[in-house]
Amino acid sequence: MVSLRVMVFYDVLGNKMMIEETKRSIHDALCVARNLIRNNSIVYGGGAAEIACSIAVDAAADRYPGVEQYAIRAFADALDAIPMALAENSGLQPIETLSAVKNQQIRENNPNCGIDCNDVGTNDMREQNVFETLIGKQQQILLATQVVKMILKIDDVISPSEY
Repeated sequence: MVSLRVMVFYDVLGNKMMIEETKRSIHDALCVARNLIRNNSIVYGGGAAEIACSIAVDAAADRYPGVEQYAIRAFADALDAIPMALAENSGLQPIETLSAVKNQQIRENNPNCGIDCNDVGTNDMREQNVFETLIGKQQQILLATQVVKMILKIDDVISPSEY
């Protein structure tokens, strides 16, 4: 009798979790549709946009002498975190995979190259039909940058001598 009650409880709990996940998935899909209606521009996914931005930001760092260059390069390194996470979550070697895709983007001058998470055999996200909305990608980068700025401001307000 007790084991039957436990099984029913887990079944109800599992169904609730499944319903909540379905709600989140539908909400995400509606947000993508809304973003495409607002602006139908897309960027290719699989970390391709982040890798292309990282390459461009790293190249721009060469134009700045001194300490500013380090901050700009750190921003480029931060952009690499997303494709590295994609590679790692796909069971690939993150550093080697990212290096290979970065080299491919530079060598082929193809900003559509990203992490082949599905093991299709091509890194070209255009061929794989993997894309994201431009608005969504802009918001991701903007919000991440704002969070970092807020953290840096907190570090300025709280000095080490106050600990």
